[in-house]
Amino acid sequence: MMITLNGAPVATRAASLAELLANEGFGAKVATARNGDFVPAGLRAATRLAEGDRIEVVAPTQGG
Repeated sequence: MMITLNGAPVATRAASLAELLANEGFGAKVATARNGDFVPAGLRAATRLAEGDRIEVVAPTQGG
């Protein structure tokens, strides 16, 4: 299926948000949203992906 990940089109076979994150190499310490709605870490495995979903993943950065 085709989804949008951080603004870019991506073809994926991942069934859940957790599976997508693992497949794309993201660690556990990220914030996620599906179609504009925040998805807590504890719900990622239960969050099913669908054709056309817009997924945003934000990782913390260090700086000063």
